[in-house]
Amino acid sequence: HGCSQKGDSVRVTPDRREMFLRATLLLAVVPATALVAPPALRQLAPATPRVTLSPISMISHGKRFRKLSKPADQRKALLRSLTTETIRHGRITTTQARAKEVRKYVDKMIQLAKRGDLHARRQAMAWMYDKQLVHAMFEAAGDRYADRDGGYTRILRTMPRTGDNAPMAIIELV
Repeated sequence: HGCSQKGDSVRVTPDRREMFLRATLLLAVVPATALVAPPALRQLAPATPRVTLSPISMISHGKRFRKLSKPADQRKALLRSLTTETIRHGRITTTQARAKEVRKYVDKMIQLAKRGDLHARRQAMAWMYDKQLVHAMFEAAGDRYADRDGGYTRILRTMPRTGDNAPMAIIELV
């Protein structure tokens, strides 16, 4: 019979397993129309289309942000210091990847400064390293960026770095 029952458990014997594997392979090979339609209609049924995957259409799972070849704590410290120095000096020179990544945080700090409330000030002080710089930014950003709703930074590409030929950029406040 193929199966022998012992209490509540069912033991599958080797001949039962072989029948199951044959049925599974048959279903994988035979098109669905062959199992349902009579032989006369099988000839009229269109062939099942093949799905081909193009190498160009790749899915970008796990590509939300640049990891900058650093662990999470070092990456956060780097982005915090780059944000602080960009706002302090107005422009810094760094790699393109770092500039593109730090742009999000600089724009966010300026958005917080434009809001100007206490919660925004505390959020900015939690991210930036210099307390006096945060206060100065909150005083000046409202007037400087009043007519602008975003895009507070500009990234200019420069010559590659000597030594490792890394693509460099200047990130500056607009």
